[in-house]
Order: sequence, then C-alpha cells, then structure tokens
Amino acid sequence: MANRITKSQVTQIMGGDAKLLVNEAERFGKELAADRLSKSQIRSAFGTVRQIQGSWVKDPDPATAQKQLRQVLLLKPRLAYQAKRDEKVRPLAEVLTDAIDVVADGGTAVQQTERFGYFVDLFEAILAYHTAFGGK
Repeated sequence: MANRITKSQVTQIMGGDAKLLVNEAERFGKELAADRLSKSQIRSAFGTVRQIQGSWVKDPDPATAQKQLRQVLLLKPRLAYQAKRDEKVRPLAEVLTDAIDVVADGGTAVQQTERFGYFVDLFEAILAYHTAFGGK
C-alpha cells in the first residue's frame, strides 16, 4: 500500500512549494503504480477536477466563489465512495481530501483560487508520474 503524502507535506505543497510537490508526486505516483491502482480509477476523479477548473472564475463575486468552493468540497464524498469500493484508491483519496481541506480553509476568493491551482498541479503530477511508472 502506497505511503501517502502527509498532511504537513500537503499543506506545504498547497502553500506553493513546487519542489516538494514534484518530489512527493513522483514518489507517490510510483507507489500507486506499483500497487496497481488503475489509471481509470484516477482519471474519473481527475475528469471532475478538470471540469471544475474549466468553469472556475479567477476573480469571482461572493456567490460565485461559494459555488466554486461547493464544487470542490463535493469531491470529498466522491473520493470516499471510490476508496470504499476499492482499497487501492484509499491513499490517493486521503491525500486529495487533505488538499481539498486546504483549498477550503478560509481566506479570500483569490487565496482559494491560488490553492485550487496548486491542488490541480498536485493531482496532475501524481497522475503523470503514475503513468510514467507504468500505471495502466
């Protein structure tokens, strides 16, 4: 079972630490591939994240900011469901849930937008390394 990225590391990554993001995504993606987590299990959640990203407004009014945050938070039950259906998804679901919590952790809409961008970067890097290390 893959050793997850710790909450502390997720917080640093979501604060903009690109070097840590790359190092941990590489390690974690490699472990997920070794655990035989399928690409389709990752892509289903990633597709939803891309949809959210496509509709994200960078400087939203308060009502739009609240709707955007709601979309991100609703990823958590979807990830929990996937993790319950297949134990191999659990480490990824836990890391992404921690990252979602950081995105939603107060601040201005601009700060949430920045953290959401880091969330997408992290998820994308994990998927890329999973594929690079033979994840099918």
